[in-house]
Amino acid sequence: MYIQYTMDQLCLPMDLEDDIPENHLVRVVNTAVNRLDDAIFAAAYPGGGRDSYHPKMLTKVIIYAYTQRIYSSRQIAKAVREYIPFMWLAGRQRPDFRTLNRFRSQRMKEVLETVFTAVLQFLTEEKYVSLDHYFVDGTK
Repeated sequence: MYIQYTMDQLCLPMDLEDDIPENHLVRVVNTAVNRLDDAIFAAAYPGGGRDSYHPKMLTKVIIYAYTQRIYSSRQIAKAVREYIPFMWLAGRQRPDFRTLNRFRSQRMKEVLETVFTAVLQFLTEEKYVSLDHYFVDGTK
């Protein structure tokens, strides 16, 4: 009569990989950032203190959030808790909004241009975008 519905039972598989289509944008972001050299982020992490979230994971989450028109660090942190593509990119880790904001505004400040240039190069090499016609909008 009805499809079985039980909220209290664990459903398998728990791998988020199955819930993301092969041609989803989140996979493109993942591949592009994975190709970045770890040395790009080395200067931003002098060492000492508590272990940090991996900078590639934070970069993936922020870039994907920007593609989804999510710019607020609080909204990005909420997306990491609630949306499957963000959970997959973050490896189910949950950086809070302060961590995301600090990473974006302090640690990434020096390497932001390098990261975005490398991602853009990847997108053009893989034919995701064409730079034949591009426009720069000067609105704020």
